[in-house]
Order: sequence, then C-alpha cells, then structure tokens
Amino acid sequence: MSILYRNSCLSWRRILQQKHGIIHSKYVHISNRNEMKDARRIIVKLGTALITRENEDGVALGRLASTVEQVSQLQNEGRQMLLVTSGAVAFGRQVLRKEAMMTMTMRKSLSPKDILHNSRIAIQRQACAAFGQKGLMSLYERMFQQYNIGVAQVLVTKTDFYNADSRKNLQATLNELLNLNIVPILNTNDAVASCTDTDDEVTAAQDGIVINDNDSLAARLAVLISADLLLIMSDVNGLFTGPPNLEGSRLFHTFCPKEDSQLISFGARSKVGTGGMESKVKCASWALDHNVGVVISNGQMDKSILNIVDGKRIGTFFTKTSSQTLPVDVQAVKARDGSRILQGLTAEQRKTIINKMASNLINHSKDILSANKRDLEEANKEGLKASLLGRLGLSEKKLKTLAIGLQQIADKADVLGQVVRQTQLADGIMLKQITTPIGVLLVIFESRPDSLPQIAALSICSGNGLLLKGGSEAKYSNEILTKLMQDALEPFVPRETIALINTREQVADLLQLGKYIDLVIPRGSNELVRSVQKQSLQIPVLGHAEGICHVFIDKDADLDMALRIVRDSKCDYPSACNAMETLLIHKDLIRTPFFESLIDLFRTEKVKVYSGPRLSAILAFPPPPANSLRMEYGDLQCCIEVVDDVNDAIEHINKFSSNHTDSIVTENQEAADNFTGNVDSACVFHNVSTRFSDGYRFGLGAEVGISTGRIHARGPVGIEGLLTTKWIVEGHGDVVADFTEGRRKFVHQPVHLRQRISN
Repeated sequence: MSILYRNSCLSWRRILQQKHGIIHSKYVHISNRNEMKDARRIIVKLGTALITRENEDGVALGRLASTVEQVSQLQNEGRQMLLVTSGAVAFGRQVLRKEAMMTMTMRKSLSPKDILHNSRIAIQRQACAAFGQKGLMSLYERMFQQYNIGVAQVLVTKTDFYNADSRKNLQATLNELLNLNIVPILNTNDAVASCTDTDDEVTAAQDGIVINDNDSLAARLAVLISADLLLIMSDVNGLFTGPPNLEGSRLFHTFCPKEDSQLISFGARSKVGTGGMESKVKCASWALDHNVGVVISNGQMDKSILNIVDGKRIGTFFTKTSSQTLPVDVQAVKARDGSRILQGLTAEQRKTIINKMASNLINHSKDILSANKRDLEEANKEGLKASLLGRLGLSEKKLKTLAIGLQQIADKADVLGQVVRQTQLADGIMLKQITTPIGVLLVIFESRPDSLPQIAALSICSGNGLLLKGGSEAKYSNEILTKLMQDALEPFVPRETIALINTREQVADLLQLGKYIDLVIPRGSNELVRSVQKQSLQIPVLGHAEGICHVFIDKDADLDMALRIVRDSKCDYPSACNAMETLLIHKDLIRTPFFESLIDLFRTEKVKVYSGPRLSAILAFPPPPANSLRMEYGDLQCCIEVVDDVNDAIEHINKFSSNHTDSIVTENQEAADNFTGNVDSACVFHNVSTRFSDGYRFGLGAEVGISTGRIHARGPVGIEGLLTTKWIVEGHGDVVADFTEGRRKFVHQPVHLRQRISN
C-alpha cells in the first residue's frame, strides 16, 4: 500500500502534567523505529540547505512542495504537525537583489561593470529576513491550502524561551493551534534577533540549550510542547563518522550519544544556514535526554518524512540504548579481513580449525543443549508449529552427527590453490587458473541451529569470511554455537571472521553492502528467499524460492519400488525443500490395484491429497481439487495428476516445477534417459527418492543451501560451490608488442596437469 495514501491507526496516550512552564509527556519514549508509526505530535525542522537553491539565491520550490505534501499527509491522518523553517533570509535576498539591480540601472553614471559588481554586494541579513518572512509565509500558506490545511506564523526570539511568562504564553499558543488542527510554522525573528548570546541569556538558558539556530529552536520547541518525534531535515543522509564526502566515513543508522560521540569528527559547516552537523547532534542529544525521539535525515530523498514515520531505515535515529554489537559495515569489513588471512593459512591449519569446531560441539554439548532448551521453551510459549519445533531441537545424537560431518569437511581443506586449467601461452609464458575463495558470505537461515556449524565449517574450509543471521526462535542456540566456532578460529584468524547478525534491520543494511559482501545465501521459507532477492540489488543471491518437487511413476515402473519412493519422498521429512509436492502418474495406472494401494498409503500416512484437473475429470469421486499445480505444501499434503507418457510428464514438470528436484520411477531405460536429459531442474533422479537431494547425501560433507539458479553453483552447494577462480600468468619480461609486431607467436598449448600451487 502506498505510503501517501495509507490510513494510519494512531494509538497515542498522553497524560500531561504542567511543571515549571513545561508540559511533560507520560507517553512511552520512542525507543525504536517501529514505534514512530504511533507518534502523534511531530516537529519537522527544515534546514536552509534543504529549502534554498544551490546558489543560495531563492527557494527550491520543488523540494518545498514535496515537503508540504508529506506534512499535509501526516496532518490529515490525525497527527499534529509543526514546522520549524529556515529560508526567510534566502527568499528576501533573492527579491532585494533584484530591487537593488533595478535601482542601480537608473544611475546612468555607473557602467555595466559597476552595476554587476554592486549587485553582488551583501545585503544586510536582518533586512533580508524582514522582507523574506512575509513572502515565505505567503508561499507556505498557498501550498498548504491545496490540502485544506490552515497555517499560522509564529516568530520567536530567545527571550520567549528564557522568560518564564513568555514561555508559558508560547506554549499555550502552540497547543491551542495544534488542537485546532492548524500547522504552526515557526522561525526565529532574524530581523531583530542578535547574533551572539549575552551573559544574561546564557544564565537564563541554564536549564536547556542556548538558542543559536533553528536546530536549537526545534529542540527547545519539541521539549516545550512534549512532541513525540523531532525530524531534523537537511541535505545530508544523516550523521556520519566524519565528513560525508571523506573516504571511509560511515553513516550511523542508530546513534547513542553517550556511547558513540567519541566516534565522530565534524567537518566544516554548511556554507548556508547558521548551524552545522555539530549543532544538530548537540540539539538532537538534548531533545533525546528529554524523551523526544529524534531522526536526522536528508529531506531531498523521495518521501523521506513519510518513510521515517513509517519506520523505514532512513537517516540517523538517536537512541538512549547503546548497541552491544559492531555496526554491520564494520562487521563486514572485519569478515573480509579475516577471509584474506584464511587464504594465507595452510590446508593443515584450516583443517585444525574445523576439527576444533567439531570437538567443541562434543566438549560443550551440555551448554549447547541448555541454550537450546531455553529456545524450545520460549518457542512453545509462542506457539511455534510442531514442524518448526522439530527443526529447532538439538540432541546429543544430532551434535555427534554434526561433529562427524565437520570432520569430513576438514578432510577437504586443501581445496584452495588447486590448478583447474594450465596453458602455455608462448615460450616462457605460463597461464594458470586456480581456485580461490569467493570472499565474504552472508548466510540467512531459519529455525535450524544445527546448520550453523556446518555453514561455518564450509566457509572456513573454502577460505571465506562469514556473516550469519539465524532465526530469532533459535537465538540462544545460535549465540553459543557462534561463540564455539569463533573460539576455534582464534589461534589462527580473528574471531570476527565469523559474526552473528542479530536483527532483520541489520540484514537489510548488509544487503546494501556490495562493496564488502560477495554472495548472499538465504535458507528458509519462500517469503524469506523472495524478500532477500528483492532487497539485494547489488549482491548475487544463491538459493531457491520454492521446492516444488515431482515424482513421476511410469507405466513400466516397479510398483513396489514406486510405493517406497513415494512414501520416502513425501513422508520422510514433509517440510524439507526436497520433499515431493506433486505426484505424476501414467494414465495406464489409474483404476488399477496399484492406484488403490497408493491412496491407502497416503491415508495411512495421513497425507491430504488434492487432485489435478485431469485426475478430477477421470475419477467419479476425486479428491478435492488443487488450488494450483505450482504449490509447495511443506507438510503432509500433495497433489496427484495424470499424464499421458514420459514426454507429457517432462512438459508438466518444466512448466510447473521450481527446477529443484524431480524423479522418475521406471524400468524403461530409454524413458529414464529421456527424463533425465530433458527435465530442466538442478537435480534429476531415476528410481530414487527426491530426498537424496542433499549435500551430505551427495558426499559434499554438508551444504550451505540448494541453488536452482543457472549461474555458478547449481543443486546442493558444498565446498566447491563456495569457490571461484583467478588467473595467474608467469613470464620473463614478456610484452604484447612482441606478438602484435610479429616477433613472437602464441602457441596456446594446454598442459594436462592438476596440482596445488599454494596453501
């Protein structure tokens, strides 16, 4: 649903208490972005750099119109909006310069050069403000009228805040305007305001910040009227660790003033306006201390105000809660640094790390199972489905099986530096293509904490840094397993080579870091995979969105074998992505004892059966019709459909499958060859269950996922799927000019030699 036309249900409880001229709100302070949707009273501060043109002469009408539209949308939703606006000086300067030019042209004694020079003489700021306030307010009034919203101009000075009586009057005025559904538009009265603070003013402001600019004005107003949210809109995307254009500067998505202030270095102030980022941070921190939610963001971004209120990850959100984890981009950089160190280790050293991971699972099994028990207890309270509970649970047996799998992976630690191709280009010039790590992997998985050690071992074996995001239902299990995997790393590479990501918001941020992350592997529901594919615009995604697997029973099948394969494919693990979802039956097997046996099997196993259109047409009393022939049920349900022959089965599968795994049951080798050759899926089987589509069963040791894509790895992705290659050319001072000018010739002679050249 469009943000511009959504209807918000605002839940806002406000108990107001008057004390010392300030109304204190008892509404719960906005502690995270999701709570911004409930903000009712919002102040939007518009900076000079946002409102004025780049040449500082006049108002940027397009940006101002967009801002008014967004503020109007929020006002019409039932919120109370207040604007603190700059721009009066720029508006006045534009008009007064034209007036000055017209006056000068009347002086015939002046040359055109003198006119041009004098037109650029600075006009007094106070005069510009006095003239511009009228015009700017008139502009606002006309714009808000388009949305049937009334506005009121309120010009203030420092005295209005420092004097108790004036402060109470200002507070009462603003509250009355807001309650009348009018948008107050405030600015300091620059026509009369002084540029410096007197000693008396500083003393009078000891209970708050000194008002030196519109940032401090907005912060004081937010506290005065007990605003829920203060949006400080400028021309930068938020708060950075340094000047935004400085190499290496990092944007804070969340900022805790008490914890993060030492991480910031401020650059020069904007050439327009009276404030700067340092002023914004000081004012935002002060407002936060007084329980006002604050975001600093770029007002030039499309629908930025609406997106912030909608909880989107835009700008810098100020919070009192310190983050216990590193920022995600720092985690990604550390994972990449660790990956490069991993590449420099010997195969024996990587093997030692993985074997240590395996032994940690056994030696710390009690701690792991205790954490897992806590996850299971909380999942039961939350009503997690039985199928997901089964995937969530760990046991001594599972841990022993995991340890064995990790030891098998350790035996393959010599995969780096393998020569996959070698060619003699010319006399004395040798070309080699060797295996290397991909770089940094981001693996997102749900429910199954047992997959974490497998993924970690595969990443270390292949020399890749790893960022992990597990399901929240396995929080405690994932935390202790990550710690044990990191403990195994420490003698050789930094612990941060493997890191656990805690929140979905962090994942959203990571998916924008194409500079640091090389491959994303989502493992889980269709919704998860599709969400990742949609968000990851810069980073390749390896995985599958659906597991719509078929079994086709040919007329020449061994029927007892067929029953065993069907039972295993559907009932062994119904929620697995390699479980059968559609059963195709040759038309000659309908109305036979075999078909009755098949239905009895499903009845015994409590599988709910749906019929395809052709089966429904054949049977007098068919099962309920399937809603779709392209359906992944993920539990004890499946569809049965009839086909004419193997070619018809191939056509059906290529049309409705997800290209994951499909199997034929037949004793006719010609039909089997036709099926395996023409079904366009990652895994195509003959006379075996679809459940064999698994990295462990393929002898890969384990898998990080199954890919139905056509580029890079396809099917179960083990160690080799986590490798890429690079080219190495070795010569003796050779130059291309010798070949282009005919002094030397290429031979391109393949060298049939497979050897490791490093590590």
